[in-house]
Amino acid sequence: MAEETKEKQVLENQTEEFMDDQWTEEADNATREETEQSSPEEQQQETSETGAEAEPEIQKAEFEDFKSDSAQNDPPGRRIEMLLDVMLPVNIELGRTKMYIKEILELERGSIVELDKLAGEPVELYINNKKMAEGEVVVVDKHFGIRITNLDEPADRLKTLGSE
Repeated sequence: MAEETKEKQVLENQTEEFMDDQWTEEADNATREETEQSSPEEQQQETSETGAEAEPEIQKAEFEDFKSDSAQNDPPGRRIEMLLDVMLPVNIELGRTKMYIKEILELERGSIVELDKLAGEPVELYINNKKMAEGEVVVVDKHFGIRITNLDEPADRLKTLGSE
């Protein structure tokens, strides 16, 4: 009987050691997973607490060479051909005004909204929200249109490129 008790005790000790090892291994795995999922700030805080700082791996960025001989040799007119089928919004501004919300709510069929421009004054042509020209309103086959009377100077157009 004493031998059975000793064997039982040895078996219990081995089981306890095994369970302790399993628990330690699971805790180590959980800690490793948390570290992998934590943010860089949290990892930095953990390294500063432990005193061990891991050096980040630094590599030089490599980029493909996008310059091709044919693109450099193309005349400027040929390069602009790529842009010729790009659509841009074109707006014609007849005039502007400001109204109180009360006045807007009172608008109904037949109401007249007075604009800041006089009759016969040129309208403005905007391309991609940039003023490009002025013109006069015309009717072509029952459709409104404008006849360009004045193009803005290229220097003036360039000045407005940076401002929105």
